[in-house]
Amino acid sequence: MPFKETCRMEERVRMLADYDTGNWSVSDLCRRYEVCRDTFYEWRKRRESGEAAWFGDRSHAVQHCPHATDEARVATIVALRRRFPHLGPRKLLWMLERQAPTTSWPAASTIGDILKREGLVPPVRRRRPPLDQARIMMPVEASNDEWAVDFKGWFRTCDNCRIDPLTMTDGHSRFLIEVRIVAPRIEPSQAVFVRAFRRYGLPRAIRCDNGAPFGSTGAGGLTRLSAWWLKLGIEPHFIHPASPQENGRHERMHRTLKAQTSRPPAANARAQQRRFDAFRRHYNEQRPHEALGQRPPHEVYTPSQRAMPDDVVEPWYDADHQVRRVRPPGTIKWKGSEIFISEALVGEPIGIAELDTDGHVVRFCSRDIGLLDREGRFRRFAPPRAGLCRPTTPGAEP
Repeated sequence: MPFKETCRMEERVRMLADYDTGNWSVSDLCRRYEVCRDTFYEWRKRRESGEAAWFGDRSHAVQHCPHATDEARVATIVALRRRFPHLGPRKLLWMLERQAPTTSWPAASTIGDILKREGLVPPVRRRRPPLDQARIMMPVEASNDEWAVDFKGWFRTCDNCRIDPLTMTDGHSRFLIEVRIVAPRIEPSQAVFVRAFRRYGLPRAIRCDNGAPFGSTGAGGLTRLSAWWLKLGIEPHFIHPASPQENGRHERMHRTLKAQTSRPPAANARAQQRRFDAFRRHYNEQRPHEALGQRPPHEVYTPSQRAMPDDVVEPWYDADHQVRRVRPPGTIKWKGSEIFISEALVGEPIGIAELDTDGHVVRFCSRDIGLLDREGRFRRFAPPRAGLCRPTTPGAEP
């Protein structure tokens, strides 16, 4: 028992013992022990009740709260949480208000307390939050301004089959466009993109990492897949290497996908794909999203007006460009020499334009991929990256 609590109990016993002697008035005892008269009479009443531990502290908890949530609403909240165990209090409140708009539901904080009381919230170790930095994500203002794509980390099903889920989301509406098990190679991945483009149209840009099959260490960071995007009029937005936070919206979706579909994994690949399909329907049509005002993504997303063409046309270059077609080894013929450009552009025409600095810039579609110097050496460009969105100081050049 704490020392201070022990001293308080001893003082109560001594105060009543002094009162029993008859040598002290109630006013004198209250001044001596620094308590009010009501407190003295309360302790005397407790002693006279015959309670053995009358001098001990009692709980100060409220015995009755007229605003407490009734059992019927508590049962409804608990049942909805058991049905959707991955939804938090705010999303549960949104679903409750949609199901029964005339019912007065408790606040999200109260729903959280109810879930904790019912043992439906696992304990989480709180960590000191890191310092916030400037935002990395480029703003998107409408559906299909930018899609985010990635391969979620691979895992194995119960029959030891390797699973590589290719995922696509719309950056504006968070609409989950596709979750498809496919080998992380260019040809099978391109087939998945063809289906998505035919169903939802073409985005203006695609945000991705630098790994295969999206990016490479070659000229402009291009692969045959991202070069195909450029031919369709889609700009590849490569994040910085080893910087998944630059694709944070998509990575956050991956965490939810992993928790709800792969822990534990399904029996086989077909069963795992069914889980992904069910998750996609739930994520788009039922799960409210806080960034969308607790609306599900399908209420915000609209398909693109740019349809997938039946035939992909070759790039066109201005008249001041010399056009060369990349040969099978990835080279071009330039001033009598074979110069390596990129294996990703084999069979594609590239444009070469002279610069004022006595060199030539090499372009594919709308993207500069390298420089040709006077000695005929090709110096490849890294992919353009927006980087951090830092505020500019007044008067400084952008």
